[in-house]
Amino acid sequence: MALSFSFSLNPLTFAALILNYMFAVVKISGQQFKVQKDQTLFVPHIEGNAGDKVEFAEVLLLSDNDKLSVGDKIKATVKAEIVNHVKGDKVIAFKMKRRKGYRKKHGHRSHYTKIKVTAIA
Repeated sequence: MALSFSFSLNPLTFAALILNYMFAVVKISGQQFKVQKDQTLFVPHIEGNAGDKVEFAEVLLLSDNDKLSVGDKIKATVKAEIVNHVKGDKVIAFKMKRRKGYRKKHGHRSHYTKIKVTAIA
């Protein structure tokens, strides 16, 4: 019984591992997100109903296998589908001054939209 091993002369570096799949950094509602195809993520509230298609044209960085594009020369769009709308966790801001009877309690729940990236073109 013969065992065979194969070693590559050029081991994969961290940079090579990063560049092996297509991803983009896109600006959505003033925030930057790193996205890949078929990824689901929560973004700040976007107008639309579940099942609607949305496109994000403000792509800041695009990595396609071995090519990395940065800046204004990128002519790509990220296409996504709205999955549903959700509320975030409660955030409570409580102010108090001891021995004075001063207490203020304010809170809110942020609205988010769950989207699924369908294509990077």
